[in-house]
Amino acid sequence: MRELYLDSHLNRELLDDWERTALENFSAKMSDKNQPFPCIPATIGFSKNQLRYGFIGDPRHTETLYELAELMSQFSSESRNFGSFTSLIIFYQTPRDIKDAYTVEDYEQLFWKQLSGLTALDSAEWPADIPKDPHNPIWEFCFNGEKYFMYCATPAHVNRQSRHFDVMMLAITPRWVLQEFNKKESFAKSIKASVRKRLANYDTVPIHPDLNSYGAEDNFEWRQYFLRDDDTSIAKCPYHRMLELLKLKK
Repeated sequence: MRELYLDSHLNRELLDDWERTALENFSAKMSDKNQPFPCIPATIGFSKNQLRYGFIGDPRHTETLYELAELMSQFSSESRNFGSFTSLIIFYQTPRDIKDAYTVEDYEQLFWKQLSGLTALDSAEWPADIPKDPHNPIWEFCFNGEKYFMYCATPAHVNRQSRHFDVMMLAITPRWVLQEFNKKESFAKSIKASVRKRLANYDTVPIHPDLNSYGAEDNFEWRQYFLRDDDTSIAKCPYHRMLELLKLKK
């Protein structure tokens, strides 16, 4: 059974080598003062130790999807006790053959298979106020009745270092966290401007044109979940197509 991990020096002693390495690399990325990570709310959550972590297997394997669903269920039930800047950080055990061969687009397909697979395993009703069509501006990913913003980083990203990590990684943030953050409009506006400024300094390519604000008429949340290493993006969300394929296999 997979459990949510709360970081501490004592707990790190219980981790496998690859898990400890992933967490140490993540910690270094979040606490780097010379090259600050662009997502300021994420660095606040890290500094307050409000993040929770999960370590799961090879992203190509079916059993790994069950591990992810198990951790997501735990987090959905308990996240409001962790703090107003909490997120769930998922590290996949990413073998060398994937790292050597997979392109950004390969990871993109893998990412959407994860999301579609989660929905196929979800026993909760889809929230009534969220449309099921990803091409609706207020659609967002939901699991266990909770609404989430999804972020994926991969070893294949080079130009967009804000989306690079040594193993495939997800950062999963509840919508209520983002709503809490946006309550103070002037503060949120200032932070968002600082995030974009940091992004411009962090990546060697311009800010991706798909980055936008939730609810805006020209915004689609799914486009922001996985950003490519250049300014291109897929024309149509693969979420429902993959979900239908999963249903056919049952």
